[in-house]
Amino acid sequence: MKMNKLFILIILLVVAPFASAQSVDVAALQREIDDKNQKIQALNVEIAKYQNLASQASDKGASLKQQLTVLEQSRKALTLEITKIQTKIDSANLNIKQLSSKITDSKNKIDTLHDGLEKSLREISQNDNFHVVINLLNNKNFSDFFVKLDEQDQFNAGIQDKVSQIKNEKQKLETNKTAVEKTKQELADLQKELTGKKKVVEVTKTEQQKTLTDTKSEEAAYQKLLADATAKKIAFEKEIFDYESKIKFQLDPNSIPQSGSSALMWPVDDVRITQLFGKTAAGKRLYLSGSHNGMDFGVPVGTTLKAVASGIVAGTGDTDIDCRRVSFGKWVLIKFNNGLAATYGHMSVISVKAGDKVDAGQIIGYSGNTGYSTGPHLHLSVYVATAVNVQTRPSASCPGKSLTMPVSAVDAYLDPMLYLPPKK
Repeated sequence: MKMNKLFILIILLVVAPFASAQSVDVAALQREIDDKNQKIQALNVEIAKYQNLASQASDKGASLKQQLTVLEQSRKALTLEITKIQTKIDSANLNIKQLSSKITDSKNKIDTLHDGLEKSLREISQNDNFHVVINLLNNKNFSDFFVKLDEQDQFNAGIQDKVSQIKNEKQKLETNKTAVEKTKQELADLQKELTGKKKVVEVTKTEQQKTLTDTKSEEAAYQKLLADATAKKIAFEKEIFDYESKIKFQLDPNSIPQSGSSALMWPVDDVRITQLFGKTAAGKRLYLSGSHNGMDFGVPVGTTLKAVASGIVAGTGDTDIDCRRVSFGKWVLIKFNNGLAATYGHMSVISVKAGDKVDAGQIIGYSGNTGYSTGPHLHLSVYVATAVNVQTRPSASCPGKSLTMPVSAVDAYLDPMLYLPPKK
């Protein structure tokens, strides 16, 4: 029974230290993580409240008071979002700490089991080289022989159990290592998002101050600014439509994905379409051509915008710098690997630059209310990639100014809905 007792002792030495040592630290960390998650849920409720207030103010009409309310409520929502992201970062760090503790425990347990296995195998090599028949001959009766055989079977079963435990611990180790790498990537993404959201808050503050300065806090001055912007926008639309109508383009159907292929993903997580592509009722009312050359998504200021496919950033810019409130405002043009391209318009913050490679789902910036926009939203235009390019042209609607923006043949604009997946 000596070997069997040794095996039991080894197992007790291997298993006993881990049950208590691991549970205290991990349980404490888990409580902290749970607290962070509860805080995130509470922040989500507060954020939604201020976003709704901003949306309601935007829907009430174009007045200075409503515009300032939109900016103020948007800023409050964004400030809370920054707190939420920081809480997520804290939670991710706790997760990494918790997983690292589990990894250390698994390594220690594997080492201990490995040492025990080595000892057991050495004992086999020393004591188990005797053939069963020799064991039989060395025992004076069959009863002693079967006792000896039973002890040997138990000892071998113990070895198998150690091997099985080592395999299980290695599997846990690899699973936790993978989880750590995934969490570290999430942490890096959160840090980038935190930086982006802070920039959006600064942009919102600047816009609020500029609106007050431009209008001198007077409603009449604000209405005059709106009227001037509308007139410039109409003149600009005619100018760009006339130019794009003259660009020759012939579509090769084989150069782009088939409609219904879901070649693109949604640019925002919470999809709320406020205007479709083409000759819609709103298009006839709002655009000189009577047709909307893209698709609008109703989203709060500072909403994360994602690349709808993998590709290369063909250009970025801000039309407000040279001619305020007539076009895209802050924009990004991406040419995708599948033959399509897209412009994101009315952004608040741009997080990429020309020449950057982007993956589908990668953050490329944050939504806003720049350019000619009657409320916070994302405008998405989709084209045949070969037909759209960034151009800088003198603008008749803004005398003495040149605008840099994506320009395409009219026939190369495509309906985004033909390539987006079914609505979430």
